[in-house]
Amino acid sequence: MHDLETLRSGGYKGAGLTELRLTCLLAAFPDEILELGDTVEVLDLSGTRLSSLPANLGSALPKLKAAFFSNCNFKVLPRELASCPNLETVAFRNNAMEEIPEDALPPRLRCLILTGNRLTSLPSSIGRCERLQQCMLAGNQLRDLPAEMANCKKLTLLRLSSNRLSTLPPWLFTLPELAFLSFASNPCASPTTNGLHTPRGLASIAWSDLEVQQPLDADASLGLWHQSPHYAEDVAIKLFRDSPTGGQQDDDDDGSAADEMAAYLAAGAHESLVTILGRIHGHPDEDDASSTSEEGIFQGGIVTQRIPEEYTPLDTFPLLHNQSSPPPPAPPLSEGSLPLAPSERDQQPPPPPSEAQPEPTPTTLDAATALAMLTGLAHALSHLHSRGLAHGAVQPHAILASAADAHALLTGFRAATLYGRGLTAARENGVQIGSGSGSASEMERVEVLAFGRVVEYFLGVVVDSGGGDDEKGEGQGGVERGLAELGARCVVPEVGARPGFGEVVEVLEGMMGWRGMMRIPDVEPR
Repeated sequence: MHDLETLRSGGYKGAGLTELRLTCLLAAFPDEILELGDTVEVLDLSGTRLSSLPANLGSALPKLKAAFFSNCNFKVLPRELASCPNLETVAFRNNAMEEIPEDALPPRLRCLILTGNRLTSLPSSIGRCERLQQCMLAGNQLRDLPAEMANCKKLTLLRLSSNRLSTLPPWLFTLPELAFLSFASNPCASPTTNGLHTPRGLASIAWSDLEVQQPLDADASLGLWHQSPHYAEDVAIKLFRDSPTGGQQDDDDDGSAADEMAAYLAAGAHESLVTILGRIHGHPDEDDASSTSEEGIFQGGIVTQRIPEEYTPLDTFPLLHNQSSPPPPAPPLSEGSLPLAPSERDQQPPPPPSEAQPEPTPTTLDAATALAMLTGLAHALSHLHSRGLAHGAVQPHAILASAADAHALLTGFRAATLYGRGLTAARENGVQIGSGSGSASEMERVEVLAFGRVVEYFLGVVVDSGGGDDEKGEGQGGVERGLAELGARCVVPEVGARPGFGEVVEVLEGMMGWRGMMRIPDVEPR
């Protein structure tokens, strides 16, 4: 964070600043920022309440790559951004923005964040943003998407939750790289799954019976569920809150807390999903859902199994091999961080280890372990789509893996969509969204692409078989080749040519064989 007084006194001149962040209230754009144009690549003026930009922004800041103006007062997206020759990331969360003029978007745009505004339409000129990869539009008033957006062939992530879309256009399901799509809380989404609701027998757990022991973040903690005076179970406690009025959190880019909780409950039970033990009642904030505390608007809570410590995010496993294609995009960006291209991100050196703690031994996987994990994940995704539920964020950071157990868990439903039996209009236009006919839906095949990227990521962390002549090395090499072939089928540009998750499961199970699918270890004969 930087200081306005230092900026105005010339204290940052010649300092070689590549990033500048101010958070104080500003009546106008400080001209002194324009004098730093030789070096500034990231400009973050979120929360300053600015409402306009200088006409010479592009010429004065020619190296600008990322600009953040969230929680400001821009009612109209400023045209001045189009003059920035290298601007790739633009964020205007929570501005009450109502309009995007034609030709206001920068030509090299890759990431557009407009969550929590009042937009009713997008300009047709967005179709000229051929480099656009991530587009976050949740929490607006959009009724349709411009047909020209079909030209955004690089679009990988699209967030449309909490808008007014009565249908999704058919061209959306022809985009060759779209892997992460969410549209919960739209008329075209279903309020329920395919006839399946909250699991039967789900406990109703009183808040007074829970004991919070270790907070993990603002809304998640480890604790105890006191089921009787003599018995308590180790559990995890998750609360769901939307951001307070006047602010937007990164999670809101994906969708609302209420939709996230509904997805958790609708997901049902599966060994590769976190088990939900019950729904919380009697929380202190429960009676006033409209309250706007610092934590946010309370939407409910659940109690889940406590995940063992040996389960760690897949994206923390070291990449040992180059991947055949770029990994999925990073999670939605935070203000003040410079996004990297997928290929650049994985080439960044890791942060130096703390002197106080020894560097942990990296966890590695063999091919058989990776195969077992992927089979479970594919099963879970097939299970979700059979219930009309798309996860929306099948990425390495959403997968918790235990190498010792050869098991992985798919977590995080903030970007999930209950599409169920909805989207009738889209189906009538030749796009099958629901899976009622028994074949893989277009929505499912979008998520198959994301799974294919995960397969490629697994191959990147698998220890090389070394091409050995022994039976074990030959078997591992065969698994690697089989996974590579399946991954290639999942990521083909033609959406309709990808397999559904049912077929993916069949292929993976065929590779494992019946012995590999046994949860009880095989006993060798004496």
